Amino acid sequence: MTYPRFIHHGGASGVTGSCHQLVANAEHSLLIDCGLFQGEDTRLDDFEQLQVKFDLSTIQALVVTHVHIDHIGRLPYLLAAGFTGPILCSQPSAHLLPLVIEDALKIGFTRDAKIIEQFLAKVTSQLVPLDYKHWHTLVDNPQLRMRVKLHRAGHILGSCYVEVALHDKQANTKQRVVFSGDLGAPWSPILPAPKSPYQCDYLVLESTYGDRLHDSRHNRTKRLQAAIEKALHNQGTLLIPAFSVGRTQELLYELEGLIHSAGGVWQDLEIIVDSPLAAQFTQVYRQLKPYWDKEAQKRLQAGRHPLNFDNLYTINSHQEHQATVAYLAKTGRPAVVIAASGMCAGGRIVNYLKAMLGDAKHQVLFVGYQSSGTPGRKIQKYGPSGGYVDLDGQRYSIKAGVDTITGYSAHADQQDLLNFIKRMRYWPKQVRLVHGQTEAKQALKAKIEDLYSDRQLTVDVILAENTA
Repeated sequence: MTYPRFIHHGGASGVTGSCHQLVANAEHSLLIDCGLFQGEDTRLDDFEQLQVKFDLSTIQALVVTHVHIDHIGRLPYLLAAGFTGPILCSQPSAHLLPLVIEDALKIGFTRDAKIIEQFLAKVTSQLVPLDYKHWHTLVDNPQLRMRVKLHRAGHILGSCYVEVALHDKQANTKQRVVFSGDLGAPWSPILPAPKSPYQCDYLVLESTYGDRLHDSRHNRTKRLQAAIEKALHNQGTLLIPAFSVGRTQELLYELEGLIHSAGGVWQDLEIIVDSPLAAQFTQVYRQLKPYWDKEAQKRLQAGRHPLNFDNLYTINSHQEHQATVAYLAKTGRPAVVIAASGMCAGGRIVNYLKAMLGDAKHQVLFVGYQSSGTPGRKIQKYGPSGGYVDLDGQRYSIKAGVDTITGYSAHADQQDLLNFIKRMRYWPKQVRLVHGQTEAKQALKAKIEDLYSDRQLTVDVILAENTA
């Protein structure tokens, strides 16, 4: 049998549920991520879908590219299936991962504090934090040497893409495999942009935005400013559904910049983060300032606090949350509310939507990808035409304004993904496209083939599919 081989247990026939197995030989393999399915990627038998039933006996380690739930949400099921190996991740991800898992356990499993504590202790005991750009040897025997190196991916704090070096000692062959995880867009706030590896034989590449281009950072900031000015003019609330880790912190960074430069009436504008989890993540972001990019470091040196400014208010208790929803819906006091979940599939943002979607003075601003089948995608699609959305089994008319700024996506766009390949010294001979809708994958496949054709090179571009 020819190696390496790839098995996709999720995140190939869709955008969520990322879980990819690299089979180095008959005895050794590596698992990259173990995420939750969301939106249309979920099946009716969703509990069955979550079960980890594939063979774990050859898996030497799990590598976590970042801590978004669609990349680590099945970790409890993986451990329940008997996985006891190391969980490799970046140093920042080691701080963030227990927070995400604790939240996932409370939502989907149990609120029993003792059970959660025991599980977190088990996860923590298996965590192996790695420094960026340092090789970590997993296997070194007479047949195989397998090493792993993490590189900054620029997606969220702690995100990485994974470089795997395989040396088949019996055949005397060496190969490099790269898993992109989720690559960030260049010029995103706070985090340095990803840099391509020197070489690669096999590339497993995300394709979330493989068929589109983002707005520039300047344009997206202007559009954010315009949305806030509209809220001020209408005496309404600007609702921004956002993931607790990554997007929320980027938005706060941009909002601090706008408030700092605008002055005037903006000085009284309340920026409300209504998510205890987001507040925890923001605190960790503050603690991990050494991982911020040069631009963010300059703000700190100037005495500014991009994630802890005067206009920022954090809502913690459920009682305080309910009071805030009622107050903003009734008074029309201009405010910006950032709340999870990012796709409106749950969390506190749903209560704001229920209270405000039917009032034209309010606005909903999407700043991230809305997966098919999620309430966020339906509001995004039907809101501009005055449609409706079902939330918790009840229908709500959409009279509030609805807008989308794609430039705030934490994902690389089509050109960024092509550049990830172009900037390698030696290009991969095989590219496996994952983590994208079919249309996005097909568009990116065509662009990659054109890229190689221009250099008179050949490439095998595979539209990966989940293993049945």
